[in-house]
Amino acid sequence: MPKVKVNDINIYYEIHGEGFPFILIRGLGSNIDWWSPEFLNAMSKNFKTIIFDNRGAGRTDKPDIEYSIKMFVDDTIGLMDSLGIDRAHVLGYSMGGMTAQELVLSHPERAEKLILCATNCGGHRAVSMSPEVAEALMKRGELTPEEVADLTISTLYTEDFIKNNSDVIERAKKAILKIPTPDFSFQRQLGAAMRFNTGRRLKKIDTPTLILQGRKDVLIPPKNAEVLANLIPGSRVAYIDDSGHAMFSQNPKLVVKILLEFLQ
Repeated sequence: MPKVKVNDINIYYEIHGEGFPFILIRGLGSNIDWWSPEFLNAMSKNFKTIIFDNRGAGRTDKPDIEYSIKMFVDDTIGLMDSLGIDRAHVLGYSMGGMTAQELVLSHPERAEKLILCATNCGGHRAVSMSPEVAEALMKRGELTPEEVADLTISTLYTEDFIKNNSDVIERAKKAILKIPTPDFSFQRQLGAAMRFNTGRRLKKIDTPTLILQGRKDVLIPPKNAEVLANLIPGSRVAYIDDSGHAMFSQNPKLVVKILLEFLQ
């Protein structure tokens, strides 16, 4: 299993396909096993697609220290340096979208194009999830791994999709349970996301930017896409009408179509 020493941790990563580099940054508490195979296979036919586990998740080290989005940026840039990648398309998903925003602001020369998926800008401009969803997530530490997996699925997918796509849901549950994220590192990642705020600086971004958002997302309410679009000059938004937070496995073909149109 490929790992590389970056800063104070060993990062687990995989490279799929050939071509121009495409960096995918995952979100809170998740790891690369959660990427949809259909999505990953399609993108790797067009790009050298690099996926990795953030600090605190998957097979990457999980130091019990305070995390920050800047720390995730330093990890991502360090990984690119280790792999000899000077410039890449950058996709950030959920918390990974926060990392991607900060990466482009602090290292604009490293990103060819930017894709922000199901994310927000933090601070007072961000639109929060409902109190009910937030309360459910706060109880995560009291649950068994099986219960955490069920809770995660209920917040990632729409009720109709869960009901009608048992094969996808079963695969997602196996991925979640394969390498569960310990609650201490989940909380470290959550703390980093809670302190994140790029709202006042987003006007400085001149990297071509696509904002991708599911209209039925309960974790990152759809209004956040509009907020980002209003703050990032020249950016455009693509909505997926029937998708929740897990757009890559709920609507992989449409997501791939939208991304390829933007990147090519």
